[in-house]
Amino acid sequence: MKVRHIVLGLLSITVIAPIFLYTDRVGTFVNPSSRRDFLDDVGAFSVSGDNTRHLNVLQHQETSTLKEPIGVVYSEQSTDSFPKVTTEHKSTRVLSATNEERQQKLSNPIRQVVDRAPPNLTTTLDSHPNASDISAVKLEQQPTQPAHKVDQKEHSDNKRDRQAEPADAQVRRLKDQLIRAKVYLSLPSIKNNPHVTRELRLRVKEVTRALGDATKDTDLPKIALDKMKAMEQSLEKAKRVQDDCATVVKKLRAMLHSSEEQLRVHKKQTMFLTQLTAKTLPKGLHCLPLRLTTEYYSLNSSQQNFPNQHKLEDPRLYHYALFSDNILAAAVVVNSTVSHAKHPSNHVFHIVTDRLNYAAMRMWFLGNPPGKATIQVQNIEEFTWLNASYSPVLKQLGSPSMIDYYFRAHRSNSDQNLKFRNPKYLSILNHLRFYLPEIFPKLNKVLFLDDDIVVQKDLSGLWSLDLKGNVNGAVETCGESFHRFDRYLNFSNPLISKNFDPRACGWAYGMNVFDLDEWRRQNITEVYHQWQRLNRNRQLWKLGTLPPGLITFWKRTYSLNKSWHVLGLGYNPNVNQREIEEAAVIHYNGNLKPWLEIAIPKYKNYWAKYVDYDVMYLRECNINP
Repeated sequence: MKVRHIVLGLLSITVIAPIFLYTDRVGTFVNPSSRRDFLDDVGAFSVSGDNTRHLNVLQHQETSTLKEPIGVVYSEQSTDSFPKVTTEHKSTRVLSATNEERQQKLSNPIRQVVDRAPPNLTTTLDSHPNASDISAVKLEQQPTQPAHKVDQKEHSDNKRDRQAEPADAQVRRLKDQLIRAKVYLSLPSIKNNPHVTRELRLRVKEVTRALGDATKDTDLPKIALDKMKAMEQSLEKAKRVQDDCATVVKKLRAMLHSSEEQLRVHKKQTMFLTQLTAKTLPKGLHCLPLRLTTEYYSLNSSQQNFPNQHKLEDPRLYHYALFSDNILAAAVVVNSTVSHAKHPSNHVFHIVTDRLNYAAMRMWFLGNPPGKATIQVQNIEEFTWLNASYSPVLKQLGSPSMIDYYFRAHRSNSDQNLKFRNPKYLSILNHLRFYLPEIFPKLNKVLFLDDDIVVQKDLSGLWSLDLKGNVNGAVETCGESFHRFDRYLNFSNPLISKNFDPRACGWAYGMNVFDLDEWRRQNITEVYHQWQRLNRNRQLWKLGTLPPGLITFWKRTYSLNKSWHVLGLGYNPNVNQREIEEAAVIHYNGNLKPWLEIAIPKYKNYWAKYVDYDVMYLRECNINP
């Protein structure tokens, strides 16, 4: 009889109680008072008439603590409702059953719930300490997260993965597929399979059409993903036909070698075209001086003179030297300087140009005077002292060897570097910077400016700088390895290697303060002449003015703060934006000049904003922003 009562009691515990504890709708058919009475009875259930031995199924809870689980067995709310027990119970509920009832235990709702439980709920089978024939199911609860939090975490992880994926990920996959397809189509085993060949060719056409000119995933049409999947399936078929990896690798290497060779050829062509474009004068800039020259000679003599000519030799004023045959570029230099000058009337611009552009340059500044600043335009042909007997470089520029170097470049012994074939190296205007004391005999300090610069701040502070006995004040360019002496001078020649340091820091031409008094005292012009005579066969350096400048002003250059002069806007698309904004002068050194179509677009406006495109002459010559 006792055994029967025990069996009935265990059945109540293992079957009926779990139904009430785990059903999703217990509250719909058991009212709160009856449910509490039931729990009281179960908690007080005794075995063998001993009222002191209670089954620890579940400690008594208030009705309000029983809440419906949301999608999981235990939510944060439901797990909190279970009290923390001592080590004797180890947070377990032991449900016992006899050997005869093991088959019924398989259908136990607790087991069903455990089987459906998430992985972080583990189950272990242990034997009961009091009976070897009774098995127990121990549910060890580990920390869990609510389902909605897990979903949010997965969603955020997926979103983060999508954000981390490059914007052109699908474009790259499509291009990779095209390469793989072309590799397979070139293999003999695929060529011998007409069906796979036709399918791959069709997929190549579809993917090529879908890819188009897209550079990022947002440019792709909606069908691109379908074409990608179809291509992948076709590639898998081809892979099953061609399973010889060595053949595929060999083909890929051949394609890589061919691509590198094509890249080398294209780079060479690009360099040549860039150099050609840099040398070529745009139609508008060719039209402008012709139009201005015609206008200039229509003026009477009294209208051809500039005002304030008495300021040209006043050493107390701020004097600029600008040597150029580019009218628009010279106008930008003057306009940008005057617009930032605190006292424009104290600034004097000395512009020297060649005979062809002399009248046009004068006409431009007569029609577009730079406010209160003073302008002087001179013709280099009027410098009678500058002749071949005085200037070695002028003699060399007219020598047969120089003509042969420039105009017979197809010869095998000619220099292959197109950089040194720029016509500016043939112009004496480019070398005029070494004759500043002769051009300005009554001035003691002058600021030299290239015509491819833009001034962004007042420069009057440069005249008050103490150069500490040096002749040249310039910004050093040590930050870049190619701006050191060994990149400009031939250190294999003993004349160079004995006198100069190959790792010495170079400096920038384009904005230089020259102390003309110190220049005269140290006889710098003669130093320049001596080195030019030694380089008559171009064995010490190639053409240009920076190499002889580095030599002439060796140990005679004072380093200016880098914020005065920022270079690279004519070749480097990655110049630091903050440095550009803070610079007093920005320099478009390089081939990508701002007045050319090949200019770097993001830098062009720094120059263009100082050009008044509404001027009649610019409109007539079709010069637009």
